[in-house]
Amino acid sequence: MTERLYYHDSHLTEFDARVLDVAGDAAGRTAVTLDRTAFYPTGGGQPSDTGTLDEARVIECIDLEEAGVLHIVEGAPPEVGARVAGRIDWPRRLDHLQQHTGQHILSQAFVRLFDAPTRAFRMLERACEIDVELREPSDERIEQAVELANRIIWKDRPVRVRQVSPQEAAALPLRKDSAREGNLRIIEIEDFDLSPCGGTHAARTGEVGILAVRSWERARGLTRIEFLAGARVHADYRRANHTARAVAALFSAGRDDAPELAARLLEENKNLLRRLRPLEEIAARVEAEELIQTAAVITTAGDAHTRIVTHAFTGRDPESLKRLALSIVARPGHIALLGSRDADGRTARLVFARAPEASGDMNALMRQACALLEGRGGGRPDLAQGGGTNVEKLPAALHLAAAHLAATQ
Repeated sequence: MTERLYYHDSHLTEFDARVLDVAGDAAGRTAVTLDRTAFYPTGGGQPSDTGTLDEARVIECIDLEEAGVLHIVEGAPPEVGARVAGRIDWPRRLDHLQQHTGQHILSQAFVRLFDAPTRAFRMLERACEIDVELREPSDERIEQAVELANRIIWKDRPVRVRQVSPQEAAALPLRKDSAREGNLRIIEIEDFDLSPCGGTHAARTGEVGILAVRSWERARGLTRIEFLAGARVHADYRRANHTARAVAALFSAGRDDAPELAARLLEENKNLLRRLRPLEEIAARVEAEELIQTAAVITTAGDAHTRIVTHAFTGRDPESLKRLALSIVARPGHIALLGSRDADGRTARLVFARAPEASGDMNALMRQACALLEGRGGGRPDLAQGGGTNVEKLPAALHLAAAHLAATQ
């Protein structure tokens, strides 16, 4: 059994302990078990601490409940029975206690304002998520919860750890129930929140600094809210500010003027596209005529003629490729087998089309060609699209389709 020092002091970063066991875990890594530890193991939506045991680097900690805490180490492990000095990486611990305490405050804010309990919590690398049972979510409701949370943070209220019996817990207004049996560890935010929790937390709400919500969405009948607290808010602001200033610089404007200018530019772009579309169709008809002049002519039953236009381009987008194919097959008896390599050379795209009078199943041909390109595609008998990543096989795919058509006309 490992004594868990972090239960009593989330700010403890240095401690000494005796090594109880050194063994390998299921992944073949070196795992050290101590008689006591300040390292928080992964659990409750919170990642584990990292740090050092003497010279060995602790990269992860795993909670084995009654069996103790495994410290996964890199480097020479200590010997069984040795006394070791443990050191927690404080910036990581501070970040985690800011996020976790911020979650308690935000979750209680949703309960206070909207009777909306939190059903899940995840602490991710750059942000955190809570899934809230919030009816009729909106930007306004979520901002109300954020405002209340920040008022509690800035009041710098004490955050206390209490150990209570099951009988005492039953009489307390806990925000959520606990699945644990026996005595409970309760995190109390003065005059605001009581919640059973085994994680690391701030000593006062002011230590959280600030809380912000980045986004929200509906997910599995709940409202998933992405939020940040403490230093993460500052880091996110710096990234967002850098992006906003870079965008504003493109317009030679101030940061706060950029959204209006971007919206105006998008509207102008839509208008230009509307004017450009008829010109693209004219250009496609002209280009189609040039390609038709070099197309193979096949004589079919009844002396009818079929022209098969086959061509490979570079850097042509799928919509342009389709437009050209449709311009070709607007002529009776014509078939278009067109392909294009992306400019980066990673993907090949295909468009197969035929006029109503021509024979051939474009859908079946496309599936055969895409198999050669190690991709997939499909469509209708008269029009199909697809592609793949084996770009070098693009000429062979077009040749295969053309040869199949020539043999079946």
